[in-house]
Amino acid sequence: MSATTDSFNVEHSYQQLPASLFTHCQPTPVAAPEWLAFNQPLADELGLPSTYHASDAGLQLFAGNALADWCKPLAQAYAGHQFANYVPRLGDGRALLLAEVINPQGQRYDLQLKGAGPTPFSRGGDGRSPLGPVMREYLLSEAMHALGVPTTRALAAVSSGEIVLRDESLPGAILTRVAKSHIRIGTFQYVASLADQAQLTEFADYAIARHYPHCSKQPQPYRALLEAVIAAQAATVAHWMSLGFIHGVMNTDNMSISGETIDYGPCAFMEAYDEKTVFSAIDRRGRYAYCNQPPIALWNLTRFAEALLPLLHHAQSEAIALATVALDKFSTVYDAAYRQRMMAKLGITQAEKEDEQLIGSLLLLMQQQRVDFTLFFRQLSQENCAAAADLCSNSADWKSWYANWQSCLSRQAITNEQRVIAMQQVNPALIPRNHLVQQAITQATQQGDLSLFNQLQQAWLQPFVDKPAYQVFSHPATAEQQVNRTFCGT
Repeated sequence: MSATTDSFNVEHSYQQLPASLFTHCQPTPVAAPEWLAFNQPLADELGLPSTYHASDAGLQLFAGNALADWCKPLAQAYAGHQFANYVPRLGDGRALLLAEVINPQGQRYDLQLKGAGPTPFSRGGDGRSPLGPVMREYLLSEAMHALGVPTTRALAAVSSGEIVLRDESLPGAILTRVAKSHIRIGTFQYVASLADQAQLTEFADYAIARHYPHCSKQPQPYRALLEAVIAAQAATVAHWMSLGFIHGVMNTDNMSISGETIDYGPCAFMEAYDEKTVFSAIDRRGRYAYCNQPPIALWNLTRFAEALLPLLHHAQSEAIALATVALDKFSTVYDAAYRQRMMAKLGITQAEKEDEQLIGSLLLLMQQQRVDFTLFFRQLSQENCAAAADLCSNSADWKSWYANWQSCLSRQAITNEQRVIAMQQVNPALIPRNHLVQQAITQATQQGDLSLFNQLQQAWLQPFVDKPAYQVFSHPATAEQQVNRTFCGT
């Protein structure tokens, strides 16, 4: 049952924080909104009133044309390191937080319009989004959710009926994003920059209450907060790495303290394995390459720790020492999470120390032979691994690795049938391959054709299930189909 408007539970707790952390701002109406997508299962999960379910009232709400009385839009302030360069005031330049929804299970979520027009943080920009980035975020965030990765979600997408000017004229669109919150590492950097310890304490207490309430019961709650965020980010990035996902723009303002993947700009999934893969057109030096994601996550978390220093100890030297101890745990947490996921991908439930070399030797083999990351692991998950062998051009290297793998599997306390089932539950048959995403965007942008966009939405709902109807979406891009550059929507 969908919720009625009367029973819809919304709050605006962020507005109880100091006024320096946000600005009230109304969306700019658009000319002729039309539905692109509406996420009915997510709407039901949120308890969204049926009034707004793929209806005209919903269209006007999610276009920013006619807000409901429970909406109190604001733009959040934050700072951030962008490609290691600190910008003291960024903020929501094209996004507005409408409300915080408390779903029937008591879980709190932000409801945010993205691309709803200029805000005081737009820095001369138009506050709009082209159609392509909205489609990419809708497809990618929902696919990531289906893959089990902590992520923001997409509730709705509407076209604006207006043109957005970037390097060319593009149709505009607006995304409705759902998140546990939009509190970023950059948000803490901004609060810390105000040099008001009472305000920093209030904000940290708010973050703890919202995301990590167990920290409030610890002898040192702010140190516990730092450790909790470190653990959450380490686990999320390990999950990315196990799937070949490349975020593309891991600036500190694009890293959520909840551990959710946020801001799907120039992101993409790797096909042929290469640890130095970069997709983002603005990442010219490879700062956010696939292999750099774990160390960059630690770099970002170090900036988070710096923001918390005044709360960790009144003596800066002692505060730095406490932060350093917490940050030193990142590698341990990340390595354990990554190892666990990669061992599961290989069907290894009881790993011994010598078994861990299977991961490194396999990745080296895949790197040297340009093996498709997703397809290889899925083929390895079959009863017969002949198809995986066919992906390797050097049969001698494959046979050597395969013999070691089989030796390890022989020591596992599971049957081959159990191994296959377990591996297929962690090695997806389908991922959002970049050429498919781009093809859907091109068809919608140039022809107004949403058929592929709709197909991909459905296909990626069950990425671990082999379905003949969607088998064509499991194939890597041909040389002609490859899309090696992705772009932000700003």
